[in-house]
Amino acid sequence: MPEMTRYEPGTPSWVDIGVPDIDTSVAFYSGLFGWTFESAGPVEETGGYGMFTLRGKRVAGIGPQMDQGQAPYWNSYVSVADADATLARVEADGGKIAMPGMDVLDAGRMAIFLDPAGAQLSIWQPNQHIGAELVSEPGAFCWNEVTCPDPHVLTTFYERIFNWQASSMDMGGFEYTLFLLGGNRVAGMMQKDAPARWNVTFAVADCDATVAEVSGLGGSVLQPPSDIPVGRFAVIADPDGADFGVIKLAA
Repeated sequence: MPEMTRYEPGTPSWVDIGVPDIDTSVAFYSGLFGWTFESAGPVEETGGYGMFTLRGKRVAGIGPQMDQGQAPYWNSYVSVADADATLARVEADGGKIAMPGMDVLDAGRMAIFLDPAGAQLSIWQPNQHIGAELVSEPGAFCWNEVTCPDPHVLTTFYERIFNWQASSMDMGGFEYTLFLLGGNRVAGMMQKDAPARWNVTFAVADCDATVAEVSGLGGSVLQPPSDIPVGRFAVIADPDGADFGVIKLAA
């Protein structure tokens, strides 16, 4: 059971989503992953933000959609030792600050930047909230990857920002970039002729069974299950159109 008590700086540690209607999203994700919703505190203090838990462990966050002009999407957070120092490196290496460092009560300090390809990524300097307390098991996120038209634009950038090391692998006929931290795989990158973005994948016990539940819960299937070198994978979307991957990991 991959329970987490801390994250090495440079490791993706949290995912969350902003949605137009909390109740609709809670019903969908609770039905799909068995999550339980817990409010993070009074609305006047938290803005309506809450946590999804699995067996009492925090696995993801949800809150009201801030940008009404943009479709809902899943955010990825990377744990850092110093959010402001990380932002300074981002600017020095060609990225842009989308939201400067901000303390989130006593939970931690967050910021958001755009990498040189335009993909948005959040950083998290933990205090009381380390991030997800379960990862890489059914119902928890297991992978974060960036897609962009030219991956080579981002290789050096992320190596400098998070001390990642890039390594290529064959992903069933196309080149896939793995980002390593201290020899451990922490994130991925692949070429895609679409606006650059970070994507989130959740582990499931049975990919086909999970996909079969989606339409009945109000979601849609964007890419049906298929076998890839690391497991059986599909892409689905929630009732608001926010897409994410689900995978039955290979042994």
